[in-house]
Amino acid sequence: MRLHELSSPKGARTAKKRVGRGIGSGLGKTSGRGHKGQKARSGGGVRPGFEGGQMPLQRALPKRGFTSIFKKDYNEINIARLNIFADGAVVTPEELKKQGLIKSVKDGVRILGQGQLEKTLTVKAHGFSNTAAEKIQAAGGKIEVI
Repeated sequence: MRLHELSSPKGARTAKKRVGRGIGSGLGKTSGRGHKGQKARSGGGVRPGFEGGQMPLQRALPKRGFTSIFKKDYNEINIARLNIFADGAVVTPEELKKQGLIKSVKDGVRILGQGQLEKTLTVKAHGFSNTAAEKIQAAGGKIEVI
């Protein structure tokens, strides 16, 4: 097969609809817009969400709360999942990503204290819960806040 032999699949390319070209075309006279009315006019129609003067749904539903633009989105990892690292390893957010424990660093990585840690590790993260810090140090490891 050559480049000049390629063709589009059937139905992929359709001719532009030519309206107002005589009664025999099927789209003559009113050009598919019907007779008179708001939608038949140039620029006619209503904006999205308009319900003919009835109170629009987006205004009728109650609004609650807000979203803070300063919110930090942390990846949270329990210390039990750090047991996959070798004894004495330095655990950084990049290493966690390499091991597949997190997909992306987001605004940072926070270590939580659920489970037991059986390795001596140096853990570098953006935050630690109190129990996680205690358990890492009890296992002989070190914590570093990035």
